[in-house]
Amino acid sequence: MAEKHTHEHMHEHGTDHAHGHQHSHTHTKEVLDRLARASGHLNKVRSMVENGEDCTEVLIQLAAVKSALNNTGKVILKDHVEHCLVDAVEENNMQAIEELNKAIDRFIK
Repeated sequence: MAEKHTHEHMHEHGTDHAHGHQHSHTHTKEVLDRLARASGHLNKVRSMVENGEDCTEVLIQLAAVKSALNNTGKVILKDHVEHCLVDAVEENNMQAIEELNKAIDRFIK
């Protein structure tokens, strides 16, 4: 079941930008599940650091968190392309396309 959301984005200079159109998302539950798992792994890393565990193991777990977040970003991007970008192209909304390009640049850094 697709969910409708209006997104607000916080830009570098601290201002909010709200899209005036609705986005349809089909992967929301998958994204939320992935974020919950990544959050759990990150809490484990924090606990490992607090307990003075081996740095090698901490780095391995931290790499797993980074990978989980990157994979979550891929799901979000896929969802956005499948739904929001299709709508933007149909509406000839170049601003939405430019915003996606900027978001991809920041995500890939």
